[in-house]
Amino acid sequence: MRQAKTAVVGLTLVAAMLTCIAGAAIAAPTINGAGATFPEPIYALWMNKYYELTGVKINYQGIGSSGGIRQIEAGTVDFGGSDAPMRAAALVESGLIQFPMVVGGVVPIVNIEGIAPGELRLSPQALADMFAGEIVYWDNDAIRELNPELELPHQAVTVVHRAEGSGTTWIFTNYLDKVSPMWHEKFGTGKTVAWPVGVGAKGNPGVAAYVQRVAGSIGYVEYAYAVQNKLPHVSLRNAAGEFVQPTIESFQAAAANADWASAKGYYMVLTDQPGEETWPIVGATFILLHKKMENPRTARAMLKFFDWCYDHGSEMAVEKDYVPIPGNVVEMIQESWEKELRANGQQIWPLAAEK
Repeated sequence: MRQAKTAVVGLTLVAAMLTCIAGAAIAAPTINGAGATFPEPIYALWMNKYYELTGVKINYQGIGSSGGIRQIEAGTVDFGGSDAPMRAAALVESGLIQFPMVVGGVVPIVNIEGIAPGELRLSPQALADMFAGEIVYWDNDAIRELNPELELPHQAVTVVHRAEGSGTTWIFTNYLDKVSPMWHEKFGTGKTVAWPVGVGAKGNPGVAAYVQRVAGSIGYVEYAYAVQNKLPHVSLRNAAGEFVQPTIESFQAAAANADWASAKGYYMVLTDQPGEETWPIVGATFILLHKKMENPRTARAMLKFFDWCYDHGSEMAVEKDYVPIPGNVVEMIQESWEKELRANGQQIWPLAAEK
């Protein structure tokens, strides 16, 4: 009898172990992404909330857009993030698909004693001249003429730029390239450029931290980092000739002209857009996926998360000063998922196709 009981207990333990193993096997997959630091504040908020609701763990490492593109091309992450959109031909060559997640603003930030957020006015040319090393002191005549009411110090300008390949840099230099013939001729647009002056810092957080420490400095960051670090941003003259502040409304004004339906591979540039209320340095941030993936469960879990962000994350995005992607564009994106994405030969969207 004792042997029979022992056998029953042993079988029960084995069954429990098998149940645990089976449970582990069907547990929610961990999803890994890397790339742009521009959207990192809203991605972190979305991922934490989604984990609370679903138990799905999503890791995202802000390493810059260049790093995100390299890692997704190498297949070392499940998805990449980039603020610099890839051209349609490059997407085809790499076997990737891209789609926008949110729109946000890049803002010049300064550290000048006595200057409050939005007080300092800059023209496009003055901004380009500072980053080109043509304006070297804060009391330069070009800046004083724009700010007759401010007491600007005779203090050297310290330019802070990104040290690594960055989509934020791509957006910022794309703007400078459009508004300054001098910048266009000498430096151009890129995730990295041959900066003539300044010091490099890693990521949006690194630029914000450096500007916060160094008096007389100017840098450029995604707007959320300026707000989080309580750093004064500038007021910038836009294409309509109006001095505007970076706000969700001025970002929305820039995004309002976006014609996503005509954008091949969702390639869209939103800098120097028309409109009296438009903030001139605005860009979308993109997700990159392989068209052909190996694991259907991981692929579906990713799309389910991105769909949740579009469907339930808009309010959180606005709270972080990002512009949500319009619903009609989301429908276009989901049609792209259905047509182009496969995992182990299986269609992975819509989710009703899950097996």
